[in-house]
Amino acid sequence: SRCSAHLSDHLSGFALCSSVENGRPPDPADWAVTDVVNYFRTAGFEEQANAFQEQEIDGKSLLLMTRNDVLTGLSLKLGPALKIYEYHVKPLQTQHLKNNS
Repeated sequence: SRCSAHLSDHLSGFALCSSVENGRPPDPADWAVTDVVNYFRTAGFEEQANAFQEQEIDGKSLLLMTRNDVLTGLSLKLGPALKIYEYHVKPLQTQHLKNNS
C-alpha cells in the first residue's frame, strides 16, 4: 500500500505509514546516509544535503544531532542550518520519540 502523504505532511505520514515512503523507511532511525541526503534534497536543501553525505550522517546520527551539531558541525550557512534544525531535525526527533515511547 502506497502512502499518499504529501511533503507538507510528511511527518504525520511517517506515523500513518508502515510502507516505504519516497524510497525511505518510515522510521528515520532506519535511514541510511543516502536516505538522509535524499530527504534534505526533497525538502529543498540541495546544496546542504551534501554536508550530510560528507559527514556520513545516517538516520541514527540524525536523531542524535543537537542544535549545535547542525549549526556548527556541518559547516553550513547559518540561515539554512537553522531551518534544517528547526523544521526538519527537531520534528523528526520528536516524531521518532513519540512513535517509540
